[in-house]
Order: sequence, then structure tokens, then C-alpha cells
Amino acid sequence: MRTVYYVWASLDGFVATDDDELDWLYRLDRGDGADFARFDAGVGAVVMGSATYESVLRDSDLLSHPERWQQAHAGRAVFVCTHRRLPVIPGADVRFVDGPASVVHDQLVAAAGGRDVWVAGGGGLASSFAAAGRLDELVVGVAPVVLGGGKPLLTGPLSADRLQLAGVRQVGQLAYLTYRLTGTGRG
Repeated sequence: MRTVYYVWASLDGFVATDDDELDWLYRLDRGDGADFARFDAGVGAVVMGSATYESVLRDSDLLSHPERWQQAHAGRAVFVCTHRRLPVIPGADVRFVDGPASVVHDQLVAAAGGRDVWVAGGGGLASSFAAAGRLDELVVGVAPVVLGGGKPLLTGPLSADRLQLAGVRQVGQLAYLTYRLTGTGRG
């Protein structure tokens, strides 16, 4: 069981524009999807921040088409870290949580049933898991585009002594970098 921040980012380190736009990513050759499908098949629980959840709701029109959610996440819990009340997708196992990364992580591990936990974004959430020593791996698909601003890949520091390069590979136009995280990141 691993906790993995698997994400796509621009060359200048942004995962989305300021208004959560991802068209820059969708226009690229990202390969046949087999790479992500292998990762996704091992995921037992997903966690995302409220902005990521709202973006997914909007971009896929999930409140009108809940079957799209089921195609992507059937059989696993998705946790949304938020202080706010957000719409629930009909029939989806979406759990709204509010608390420190260590407590949320314990819930994720229990829900994952021995499978991986996917930190789907955003950068602030992933940084909180890293700072709490609850992030095992960072997989970044670096896209050949410069956004010049937007939502950052990470919002907190991660020193080089905590990141061990574990892999580099090309898939379509993306360069995937895989890092294993070491240490707890605490004080």
C-alpha cells in the first residue's frame, strides 16, 4: 500500500490555470492511457481537495451524468477535504472530511483495503500529506507547455534529501518523473 500524488503539470510547475482549466493538458498526446490505467487499477481510495472536486464536477457535468463518475470510481471511496458543503454525485461514494492529513490518511488507508491511496490534487493537499509524512511517492507527468501561472504542483517545501528519484519515462509528449519520499517532513 502506497500513498501516491499522481498528477500532470506544466513545465513551470502548474497543475491547472487559475480558473482550473485543463485544456492545455487534454490537447497533448498522452499516450494510450495504459500507464495511468495500471496505476488506477491498484487504487483503493482517492482523496482530493474541494477545488479539484468542483472542477471534476463541472468539467464532466457529473451532477447531470453520474454514470461518468461510476465509470471512473465505481467500487472505491473518494474523500474530499473541505470545510464547505458541496453537491454529492448521485450514487457516488463521496466522503467529505475535514481534519489534519494524519487523521484523514488513517481513514483513507482503512477505506483502501490494502490497495494504494491516490492523492488526486491539488498541490496544497499533497503538500499537507508530505509535511505529515503521509506521502510515499510523487509521480508527475510533465507537459511541454508553459502556463505562466496557475495552481501550483505543490504549495509547501520539499527538500532534496526527502526526494529520491525512482524513475523517468516518456509517454506520448509527457515526461514522467517518479520520486519516493523519505522521512516524515516534521520538524
